Amino acid sequence: MPSLETTVDGLTLPNPFIIASGPPGTNLRVINRAFREGWGGVIAKTVSLDHKKVINVSPRYAKLKSADNKEVIGWENIELISDRSFEIWLDEFKACKDEFPDRVLIASVMEELNKDAWCEMIERCQDAGVDAFELNFSCPHGLPERKMGAAMGQDPEILEEVCGWVNGVSKIPVWAKMTPNITHIEDPARAALAAGCEGVSAINTIRSVMGVDLDTLRPQPTVEGYSTPGGYSSKAVKPIALRMVMELAQLTRKEFPGKSVSAIGGIETGSDAAQFILLGADTVQVCTGVMKFGYSVVKQMCEELEAFMEKKGFANLEDFRGHSLDYFTTHTDLVNRQAARKASQKTDTDWNGDDFVKQSNELAGG
Repeated sequence: MPSLETTVDGLTLPNPFIIASGPPGTNLRVINRAFREGWGGVIAKTVSLDHKKVINVSPRYAKLKSADNKEVIGWENIELISDRSFEIWLDEFKACKDEFPDRVLIASVMEELNKDAWCEMIERCQDAGVDAFELNFSCPHGLPERKMGAAMGQDPEILEEVCGWVNGVSKIPVWAKMTPNITHIEDPARAALAAGCEGVSAINTIRSVMGVDLDTLRPQPTVEGYSTPGGYSSKAVKPIALRMVMELAQLTRKEFPGKSVSAIGGIETGSDAAQFILLGADTVQVCTGVMKFGYSVVKQMCEELEAFMEKKGFANLEDFRGHSLDYFTTHTDLVNRQAARKASQKTDTDWNGDDFVKQSNELAGG
């Protein structure tokens, strides 16, 4: 059988599937469950030094379903980062590493624009035994009001400064989590990697409004009759995530060789994972998929990824990582390639009325 084991930034994982930061990693109990189910790694729910600033509301989820109302294809949330104390998290990080010393536990961290706060948080989490950090520069709701999350991730200059603080004290790998709510995702990624981060993660959720209830005329999810834009996830965002992961992989290939990319966005099957790896991802993260299908879904995803690799003759992930990047080009080049192919297949003597009608119809359709 093909091997799913991979080593990324010095971290060895039994497979590339990682629980993304969010509800599936909200405490020690569920993190341990994820490891028992076979996940390659877990990124805990984002923590900050002062949990008292974090106040969630309810309801905080809204869903977009397929036409037959049977499948959730889009998921919006307005949930904030962890509302549990930093001290409890430190104890749970230690307990998790005591039980699973050979598994990869990553702390997701977020703070305001305060060097001392960032450095204290990094040093204390590091002392608790976590294996790596993911810096949350991408939460699209709630905390940007306090200039955190996406508010930082949308400003490459600030992001580079904060990444510099973190990498000045961190002795373990650091990934910066990118926001998709930006024109060019390469800009903040370039800043993070230039500041010493070992990798980038993408994408976090897309800022969205799920819909409006046509009976009440109130936006969803509705809290006391009101709402706020939230983060959109699930399989509907996968095409956008694929595009941005492709752009990040092209960036690292050209400007930062050896830097890693962790893909997030609509991954629910082994086939989804294979597509992201073909576009250059080193690992793949799953959050909404776990909420929809449960922690055991990782077994099926591993089996599907192995089946793909066996069918194609790939012995390990490196055999096909980034393979499809070589097949992206410009629209002008596509036109030239198609013209060259047609020219090689036709001569003037091949021209007939059917060709004329066909091309006229194509032109008329734009």
